[in-house]
Amino acid sequence: MVHIRRSVLLLAALATTVTVGACTADGGGRRSDAAHGPARGPRADAAPGPTRPDARAPRSGDETRASDDPLSTFALDVDTASYGYARRLIMDGRLPEHATVRPEEFVNSFRQDYPQPAGDGFAVHVDGARLPETHEAGGDERLLRVGLQTRAEDEQRRPDAALTFVIDVSGSMGEPGRLDLVRDALHTLVDQLRPTDSIAVVEFSNTARVIREMTPVADARPLHDAIDSLHTRDSTNLEAGLVLGYRVARDGFRPGRTNRVIVLSDGLANTGSTEAEPILRRVRAEAEKQIALLGVGVGSDYGDELMEQLADRGDGFAVYVSEREQAREMFVRQLPATLSVRALDAKVQVTFAPQAVRSYRLVGYDNRALADEDFRDDRVDGGEVGPGHSVTALYAVRLAEGASPSDRIAQVQVRWTDPAERTPAETYGSVTVADVQGSFATASPRLRACYAAAWFAETLRGTESDGPVRLTDLATIADGAAAATEDPEVRDLARVIRSADELR
Repeated sequence: MVHIRRSVLLLAALATTVTVGACTADGGGRRSDAAHGPARGPRADAAPGPTRPDARAPRSGDETRASDDPLSTFALDVDTASYGYARRLIMDGRLPEHATVRPEEFVNSFRQDYPQPAGDGFAVHVDGARLPETHEAGGDERLLRVGLQTRAEDEQRRPDAALTFVIDVSGSMGEPGRLDLVRDALHTLVDQLRPTDSIAVVEFSNTARVIREMTPVADARPLHDAIDSLHTRDSTNLEAGLVLGYRVARDGFRPGRTNRVIVLSDGLANTGSTEAEPILRRVRAEAEKQIALLGVGVGSDYGDELMEQLADRGDGFAVYVSEREQAREMFVRQLPATLSVRALDAKVQVTFAPQAVRSYRLVGYDNRALADEDFRDDRVDGGEVGPGHSVTALYAVRLAEGASPSDRIAQVQVRWTDPAERTPAETYGSVTVADVQGSFATASPRLRACYAAAWFAETLRGTESDGPVRLTDLATIADGAAAATEDPEVRDLARVIRSADELR
């Protein structure tokens, strides 16, 4: 299964007004630095800011009193590899390591059906509900969902693409479901792309070499021959592969096109630089030259942390594939239609109202948290989001005593850089107590699926055997959401949860 949003999944590099209860948004974005809330930003001539989440930012999984800190700030994350890899392990009879489980990637692996904006910015959708009766929580706790959606793009209208594939041919890639899966997907992709698109192929093992320089897809035979020549060899020098891959991508750079490096690997680097930071420095520099990175993970043993960090710092994202048909789904159906960029360095800041909220907890996004003042510092990295992407964040919110239905719980602000104009843009939405007072049973089935995915991840990464909800109850919730949405991926989630429960 390719665990990426069904509406999209390749970011370059994730109605003008949406109303849900008391939630409103300017779907096209407001191209202005005017504040829509209390967020703070440094002067334009301030010293350079950090390029990754700030050490001062709280861990997103911590419960925070709204009176102490009403602001929750994080960079958007469109990775989904964590769920895909966890699913593979569970179906193979193993539970994932706690550190590889990222709840936001579980949630964002599933379709949401948010309304799309009319413009190139985001539609903001905010809703919520009471927690299910099976969840051990006080009566004052609510589930809050923040949903963001970009406008989809007709594949025929997208800019031409210049794609450099950097392919791991080390010995470990000989396992079934690795290099054979990659070759099959690439052959199919060459047959499906436009004649005016271009592809280059680089392979790496202990060293790296160019198999095919940037070649128009119209000249398909040499590309197919290059793919057929891929065979496993020695060890894994991921650093060498990326250095050469970016060099080829830079040499074949096409202004006005979508320029991408796509690395396909099990992420188990064992030669050359095997630490993330030296490789990340190279990726970061090249990403600023408008060449973004997509990491595609394969294999039952997978270097999750390295691939995720490479994608985050390379202005891209990471996915995981384990089956042939699902690899074809990503490369052939989803990749060509989502190569453009809707938003660069996208960030979210949620401002909670202390008179209505006692405390809040962001579920996941632990390594994407930002210091509050970085929200409007456009030198600080956010996430890159492509057309048709949906991004979801869940909060567990405890209401303040005496909060009235009309009280506003929070205002949600989104800031990003317009990829064409390179100017900042913002939009926002809000939510009231009344919007989260409905029962869980009558909530949107997509919201119920989000809850099941998020607390499944919370249980998997917990240190205790029992969490606030049982896996059997989560599977039942997923079954109900699947029946209401007729979504086979949500039904598969229920199956995966039950399999995990049997392994615990």
